[in-house]
Amino acid sequence: MNMSSLNQALIFLITTSINLYFFMVLLRFLFQYLQINRYNPILSFVLKATDPIWIPLQRVIPRSSKIDSTSLVMLMILKCLEFLLVTLISRGFVPSIMSLIIWPIGESLSQIINMLFFAVLIVAFLSWLGPKRTPLTDILIQITEPLMAPARKLISSSSGIDFSPLFVLIVLKLIDILFAHPLMQLGERLSYQ
Repeated sequence: MNMSSLNQALIFLITTSINLYFFMVLLRFLFQYLQINRYNPILSFVLKATDPIWIPLQRVIPRSSKIDSTSLVMLMILKCLEFLLVTLISRGFVPSIMSLIIWPIGESLSQIINMLFFAVLIVAFLSWLGPKRTPLTDILIQITEPLMAPARKLISSSSGIDFSPLFVLIVLKLIDILFAHPLMQLGERLSYQ
């Protein structure tokens, strides 16, 4: 096994670990923002997984009434750490401060968009299967409803077919292409300066 294979394996482990934890923190943020039922078993798992870092940070970071600023800071720290470690391993240098600010914003936005994209896709698919409710489907519906409600107002269903999920999916991908990816590319370019 050569050094580049070791580097690739290490980068894979780092990005996978950070992205899994990022997803948990993002869920914590969304659950708090959407006021998901505290007795939902998925919420309980997410809280237990994120509390060891969230609780100490929460003592330092001021919290607003609706927005969980501690979770937002955790999300940015995770993406900064990912970019720092991957750049250090793959390129052998520490990226600039500006790139450590800009790339994580773009990457976080892209990750959030991707999560919402798949949540909308799953909810649309589950709507074809019937009205079976589980803790997971309840959460997915609550996460996607803020996107779906305005889309349903804009696009009326035609012949019993609801095209609003398709509209939401297209808008999410456009936001990813037009805003998130250019921020990530700018952050990568700035890392060389």
